[in-house]
Amino acid sequence: MKFALYAGVASMALTAGVAQAEQLTVFGPWLGPDQENVEKVLAAFAEKSGHDVRYVGSDSFEQQILVDAEAGSAPNIAVFPQPGLAADFASRGFLTPLKDGTGDWIRENYAAGQSWVDLGTYAGADGADNLYGFFYKVDVKSLVWFVPENFEDAGYEVPETMEELKALSEQIVADGGTPWCIGLGSGGATGWPATDWVEDMMLRTQTPDVYDQWVANEIPFTDERVVAAIEEFGAFARNDALVAGGAGAVASTDFRDSPKGLFSSPPQCYMHRQASFIPAFFPEGTVVGEDADFFYFPAYAEKDLGSPVLGAGTVWAITNENEAAHDLIAYLQDPEAHEIWMALQGFLTPHKGVDTSVFSDPTLKKMNDILLSATTFRFDGSDLMPGGVGAGSFWTGMVDYAGGKDAAAVAADIQASWDALK
Repeated sequence: MKFALYAGVASMALTAGVAQAEQLTVFGPWLGPDQENVEKVLAAFAEKSGHDVRYVGSDSFEQQILVDAEAGSAPNIAVFPQPGLAADFASRGFLTPLKDGTGDWIRENYAAGQSWVDLGTYAGADGADNLYGFFYKVDVKSLVWFVPENFEDAGYEVPETMEELKALSEQIVADGGTPWCIGLGSGGATGWPATDWVEDMMLRTQTPDVYDQWVANEIPFTDERVVAAIEEFGAFARNDALVAGGAGAVASTDFRDSPKGLFSSPPQCYMHRQASFIPAFFPEGTVVGEDADFFYFPAYAEKDLGSPVLGAGTVWAITNENEAAHDLIAYLQDPEAHEIWMALQGFLTPHKGVDTSVFSDPTLKKMNDILLSATTFRFDGSDLMPGGVGAGSFWTGMVDYAGGKDAAAVAADIQASWDALK
């Protein structure tokens, strides 16, 4: 079902090239509240540009956009949840490069701007790299959740470095407590929470280019730097003293149940590393910011790798070019396009020019502050890998590792599965 947003009178032209209003179709993954939110943004764009804007959402976006593109009936703009899919579209000639200067704008106006340019740059059908994707609406994963009252009662301070985080973990053990709750269970997707841990550890032990080479398999999973990142995760998850229930409970505990130990009395654990969505699985009535809070999963001070942030997000790309599509990409550079959604729910942005006081939720503002402080942003690595690895052998390998298998052997199994896909 299509939803039409229309403004009959153009209040302004966003670019000098607009001669008349055009129809613009936007196809994305959002339904429900998120669809209502994006429609408010598109309505503002329609009001400004005079274009007739139509948004269509689908829970089968990945399948439908491919069908539409191959049939020659693609929407003007597609909102990809995964950069890998957008890159595949670019290689098949289904995307149009963004206008010159867009990359410079991103570098200057987005926190960790080069990261976003790199994430939106793909090889086209001719093999030449171009900027095809513009990131708008992102998520943060590098968070540690805790109960402030528990920290206060025990006299613990929020750590600012990985060294301090490890020291705090040891202090909690010395005090007779258990620092971490970790659960990898997720039905058929069991293991994925560990992949996020490993990705965060790669960004805290290696430079971003090494992370990129790993994700692209330009260095193998068996590379000692990758194995070391797996073992960094193991330093937490495979230590009986550091994990609620002991290391043996990590793989069998459902990730949705794993944060509950934060709220027991006495607490079964003091910290839980997970993305911004995890409060949905907190006990009913938990108020984030009061009953529970979070801090940035810190980087090593001694490694001087800045403040990397792991996350995800949606990339907007032109799949059926007209001037209105370029106008919409230009509008997404306007702080207004971000502030409209910021005032609603479920939106974070790396745009440094926005007024963060408009966030309706102080929790989102605090998460956004972490995003704006990032020196490097990298997309969830497993989402960028081939499905058989990123949503297959990487998951099962992490379950094997949590269960006691050697990190190098697990890495070799994952690499073998990747080789088999080539």
